[in-house]
Amino acid sequence: MNTRTLARLGALSLLAAAALGASAQEAQIRKNLAERLPSLPKIDEVSRTSVPGLWEIRIGNDVMYTDDKGDHIIQGQIVDTRTRANITESRLNKLSAIDFASLPLKDAVVIKQGSGARKMAVFVDPNCGYCKRFEKDLAAVKDVTVYTFLYPILGPDSDAKSKAIWCAKDPAKTWRDWMLSGVTPPRSMGDCDTAALERNVAFGKKHRVQGTPAMVFEDGTRVPGAIPGAEVEKHLAESSRKS
Repeated sequence: MNTRTLARLGALSLLAAAALGASAQEAQIRKNLAERLPSLPKIDEVSRTSVPGLWEIRIGNDVMYTDDKGDHIIQGQIVDTRTRANITESRLNKLSAIDFASLPLKDAVVIKQGSGARKMAVFVDPNCGYCKRFEKDLAAVKDVTVYTFLYPILGPDSDAKSKAIWCAKDPAKTWRDWMLSGVTPPRSMGDCDTAALERNVAFGKKHRVQGTPAMVFEDGTRVPGAIPGAEVEKHLAESSRKS
Protein backbone atom coordinates (compact mmCIF):
# COMPACT_ATOMS: atom_id res chain seq x y z
CA MET A 1 0.00 0.00 0.00
CA ASN A 2 1.59 3.27 -1.10
CA THR A 3 1.85 6.54 0.83
CA ARG A 4 -0.93 8.23 -1.17
CA THR A 5 -3.37 5.41 -0.42
CA LEU A 6 -2.50 5.49 3.27
CA ALA A 7 -3.05 9.26 3.36
CA ARG A 8 -6.42 8.88 1.66
CA LEU A 9 -7.52 6.18 4.10
CA GLY A 10 -6.38 8.36 6.99
CA ALA A 11 -8.40 11.30 5.71
CA LEU A 12 -11.48 9.11 5.29
CA SER A 13 -11.08 7.79 8.83
CA LEU A 14 -10.92 11.33 10.19
CA LEU A 15 -14.04 12.29 8.26
CA ALA A 16 -15.89 9.23 9.55
CA ALA A 17 -14.84 10.00 13.12
CA ALA A 18 -15.96 13.61 12.74
CA ALA A 19 -19.33 12.49 11.36
CA LEU A 20 -19.82 10.09 14.27
CA GLY A 21 -18.88 12.82 16.72
CA ALA A 22 -21.32 15.27 15.15
CA SER A 23 -24.08 12.66 15.20
CA ALA A 24 -23.48 11.97 18.87
CA GLN A 25 -23.52 15.67 19.73
CA GLU A 26 -26.72 16.19 17.75
CA ALA A 27 -28.36 13.34 19.67
CA GLN A 28 -27.19 14.83 22.96
CA ILE A 29 -28.56 18.26 22.05
CA ARG A 30 -31.93 16.81 21.06
CA LYS A 31 -32.13 14.72 24.24
CA ASN A 32 -31.21 17.55 26.60
CA LEU A 33 -33.53 20.09 25.03
CA ALA A 34 -36.47 17.67 24.92
CA GLU A 35 -35.99 16.79 28.59
CA ARG A 36 -35.38 20.31 29.85
CA LEU A 37 -37.84 22.17 27.59
CA PRO A 38 -40.82 19.84 27.13
CA SER A 39 -42.90 22.66 25.63
CA LEU A 40 -40.38 23.21 22.83
CA PRO A 41 -41.88 22.15 19.48
CA LYS A 42 -40.41 19.17 17.66
CA ILE A 43 -36.92 19.93 16.36
CA ASP A 44 -36.68 19.29 12.62
CA GLU A 45 -32.94 19.70 12.21
CA VAL A 46 -29.77 20.22 14.26
CA SER A 47 -26.66 21.35 12.37
CA ARG A 48 -23.32 23.00 13.00
CA THR A 49 -22.92 26.69 12.22
CA SER A 50 -19.78 28.43 11.00
CA VAL A 51 -19.24 29.63 14.59
CA PRO A 52 -17.16 27.14 16.61
CA GLY A 53 -19.24 25.42 19.30
CA LEU A 54 -22.53 26.87 18.07
CA TRP A 55 -25.32 24.73 16.61
CA GLU A 56 -28.43 25.73 14.70
CA ILE A 57 -31.77 24.30 15.80
CA ARG A 58 -34.42 24.43 13.06
CA ILE A 59 -38.09 24.20 13.95
CA GLY A 60 -40.14 24.59 10.78
CA ASN A 61 -38.86 27.78 9.15
CA ASP A 62 -37.58 29.22 12.44
CA VAL A 63 -34.04 28.91 13.78
CA MET A 64 -32.42 29.22 17.18
CA TYR A 65 -28.95 28.40 18.40
CA THR A 66 -27.43 26.30 21.18
CA ASP A 67 -24.06 25.16 22.49
CA ASP A 68 -22.52 21.68 22.11
CA LYS A 69 -24.58 20.20 24.94
CA GLY A 70 -27.85 22.07 24.64
CA ASP A 71 -27.24 23.85 27.92
CA HIS A 72 -28.29 27.23 26.54
CA ILE A 73 -30.71 28.52 23.91
CA ILE A 74 -29.90 31.67 21.94
CA GLN A 75 -32.51 33.57 19.93
CA GLY A 76 -31.19 36.30 17.69
CA GLN A 77 -29.11 36.99 14.61
CA ILE A 78 -25.59 35.99 13.67
CA VAL A 79 -23.70 38.60 11.68
CA ASP A 80 -20.27 37.97 10.10
CA THR A 81 -18.28 41.07 11.11
CA ARG A 82 -15.76 40.50 8.31
CA THR A 83 -18.28 40.53 5.46
CA ARG A 84 -21.19 42.15 7.35
CA ALA A 85 -23.36 39.34 6.03
CA ASN A 86 -26.38 38.47 8.17
CA ILE A 87 -26.03 34.69 8.37
CA THR A 88 -29.35 34.20 10.14
CA GLU A 89 -31.25 36.30 7.61
CA SER A 90 -29.70 34.38 4.71
CA ARG A 91 -30.65 31.09 6.31
CA LEU A 92 -34.25 32.21 6.95
CA ASN A 93 -34.55 33.44 3.36
CA LYS A 94 -33.40 30.03 2.14
CA LEU A 95 -35.86 28.21 4.39
CA SER A 96 -38.81 30.37 3.34
CA ALA A 97 -38.00 30.29 -0.38
CA ILE A 98 -40.61 28.80 -2.71
CA ASP A 99 -39.55 27.18 -5.97
CA PHE A 100 -41.23 29.34 -8.60
CA ALA A 101 -41.73 26.27 -10.78
CA SER A 102 -43.83 24.72 -8.01
CA LEU A 103 -46.39 27.54 -8.06
CA PRO A 104 -49.78 26.47 -9.50
CA LEU A 105 -49.85 29.33 -12.02
CA LYS A 106 -53.13 28.10 -13.53
CA ASP A 107 -54.78 29.15 -10.26
CA ALA A 108 -53.56 32.75 -10.50
CA VAL A 109 -55.02 35.89 -12.05
CA VAL A 110 -52.43 36.88 -14.65
CA ILE A 111 -51.60 40.55 -15.16
CA LYS A 112 -49.09 41.47 -17.89
CA GLN A 113 -47.41 44.87 -17.72
CA GLY A 114 -45.32 46.06 -20.66
CA SER A 115 -43.39 43.19 -22.26
CA GLY A 116 -44.14 40.94 -19.29
CA ALA A 117 -40.63 39.50 -19.63
CA ARG A 118 -39.95 39.32 -15.91
CA LYS A 119 -42.12 37.25 -13.59
CA MET A 120 -43.28 37.37 -10.00
CA ALA A 121 -46.14 36.02 -7.92
CA VAL A 122 -48.05 37.63 -5.09
CA PHE A 123 -50.50 36.22 -2.55
CA VAL A 124 -53.19 38.78 -1.75
CA ASP A 125 -56.47 39.21 0.09
CA PRO A 126 -58.94 41.63 -1.55
CA ASN A 127 -59.76 43.21 1.82
CA CYS A 128 -56.13 43.72 2.83
CA GLY A 129 -55.33 47.43 3.12
CA TYR A 130 -51.60 46.83 2.71
CA CYS A 131 -52.35 44.85 -0.46
CA LYS A 132 -54.20 47.84 -1.92
CA ARG A 133 -51.30 50.14 -1.18
CA PHE A 134 -48.89 47.61 -2.66
CA GLU A 135 -51.02 47.15 -5.79
CA LYS A 136 -50.66 50.86 -6.59
CA ASP A 137 -46.88 50.60 -6.48
CA LEU A 138 -46.89 47.29 -8.35
CA ALA A 139 -49.02 48.72 -11.17
CA ALA A 140 -46.20 51.16 -11.97
CA VAL A 141 -43.54 48.45 -12.38
CA LYS A 142 -42.64 47.89 -16.04
CA ASP A 143 -42.16 44.75 -18.10
CA VAL A 144 -43.40 42.19 -15.60
CA THR A 145 -45.98 39.41 -15.54
CA VAL A 146 -47.68 39.28 -12.16
CA TYR A 147 -49.32 36.03 -11.07
CA THR A 148 -51.88 37.15 -8.50
CA PHE A 149 -52.97 34.37 -6.17
CA LEU A 150 -56.25 35.31 -4.50
CA TYR A 151 -55.71 34.28 -0.89
CA PRO A 152 -58.86 35.04 1.13
CA ILE A 153 -57.79 34.65 4.76
CA LEU A 154 -59.30 37.74 6.41
CA GLY A 155 -62.89 36.56 6.62
CA PRO A 156 -66.07 35.54 4.75
CA ASP A 157 -66.27 38.77 2.74
CA SER A 158 -62.73 38.20 1.47
CA ASP A 159 -63.84 34.81 0.22
CA ALA A 160 -66.93 36.29 -1.44
CA LYS A 161 -64.95 39.05 -3.16
CA SER A 162 -62.27 36.60 -4.29
CA LYS A 163 -64.91 34.36 -5.86
CA ALA A 164 -66.52 37.34 -7.61
CA ILE A 165 -63.14 38.44 -9.00
CA TRP A 166 -62.15 34.93 -10.07
CA CYS A 167 -65.47 34.36 -11.81
CA ALA A 168 -65.57 37.76 -13.56
CA LYS A 169 -65.39 37.96 -17.34
CA ASP A 170 -62.03 39.74 -17.02
CA PRO A 171 -60.54 38.79 -13.63
CA ALA A 172 -57.39 40.91 -14.07
CA LYS A 173 -59.35 44.10 -14.83
CA THR A 174 -61.89 43.36 -12.08
CA TRP A 175 -59.06 42.86 -9.59
CA ARG A 176 -57.33 46.11 -10.48
CA ASP A 177 -60.61 48.04 -10.59
CA TRP A 178 -61.36 46.92 -7.05
CA MET A 179 -57.88 47.39 -5.61
CA LEU A 180 -57.05 50.69 -7.31
CA SER A 181 -60.44 52.35 -7.74
CA GLY A 182 -62.74 50.68 -5.23
CA VAL A 183 -65.12 49.36 -7.88
CA THR A 184 -67.00 46.53 -6.16
CA PRO A 185 -66.63 43.22 -8.06
CA PRO A 186 -69.96 42.11 -9.58
CA ARG A 187 -71.41 39.04 -7.93
CA SER A 188 -71.02 35.93 -10.03
CA MET A 189 -74.03 34.82 -12.02
CA GLY A 190 -74.38 31.12 -12.79
CA ASP A 191 -71.94 28.31 -12.16
CA CYS A 192 -68.25 29.04 -11.70
CA ASP A 193 -65.54 26.68 -10.48
CA THR A 194 -63.81 28.39 -7.54
CA ALA A 195 -61.76 25.39 -6.42
CA ALA A 196 -58.63 27.34 -7.37
CA LEU A 197 -59.17 29.58 -4.34
CA GLU A 198 -59.26 26.56 -2.04
CA ARG A 199 -56.06 25.28 -3.64
CA ASN A 200 -54.43 28.68 -3.15
CA VAL A 201 -55.25 28.66 0.56
CA ALA A 202 -53.99 25.09 0.92
CA PHE A 203 -50.76 25.94 -0.91
CA GLY A 204 -50.25 29.06 1.18
CA LYS A 205 -50.81 27.21 4.45
CA LYS A 206 -48.42 24.46 3.38
CA HIS A 207 -45.73 27.08 2.79
CA ARG A 208 -46.68 29.10 5.88
CA VAL A 209 -47.86 32.21 4.05
CA GLN A 210 -49.34 33.85 7.13
CA GLY A 211 -49.99 37.38 5.87
CA THR A 212 -50.64 39.37 2.73
CA PRO A 213 -49.21 40.61 0.51
CA ALA A 214 -46.50 37.98 0.14
CA MET A 215 -44.30 37.93 -2.94
CA VAL A 216 -42.35 35.15 -4.65
CA PHE A 217 -39.76 35.97 -7.30
CA GLU A 218 -38.34 33.75 -10.05
CA ASP A 219 -35.24 32.84 -8.04
CA GLY A 220 -37.44 31.56 -5.21
CA THR A 221 -36.93 34.59 -2.99
CA ARG A 222 -39.95 35.22 -0.81
CA VAL A 223 -40.69 38.69 0.52
CA PRO A 224 -43.50 39.46 2.98
CA GLY A 225 -45.23 42.80 3.33
CA ALA A 226 -46.04 45.83 1.19
CA ILE A 227 -42.62 46.86 -0.08
CA PRO A 228 -42.13 49.96 -2.27
CA GLY A 229 -42.01 49.66 -6.04
CA ALA A 230 -38.26 50.39 -6.01
CA GLU A 231 -37.68 47.29 -3.88
CA VAL A 232 -39.85 45.21 -6.19
CA GLU A 233 -37.67 46.42 -9.06
CA LYS A 234 -34.53 45.47 -7.14
CA HIS A 235 -35.78 41.94 -6.46
CA LEU A 236 -36.87 41.51 -10.08
CA ALA A 237 -33.42 42.56 -11.29
CA GLU A 238 -31.67 40.21 -8.85
CA SER A 239 -33.89 37.25 -9.69
CA SER A 240 -33.39 37.85 -13.42
CA ARG A 241 -29.61 37.75 -12.95
CA LYS A 242 -29.80 34.51 -10.97
CA SER A 243 -32.15 32.93 -13.46
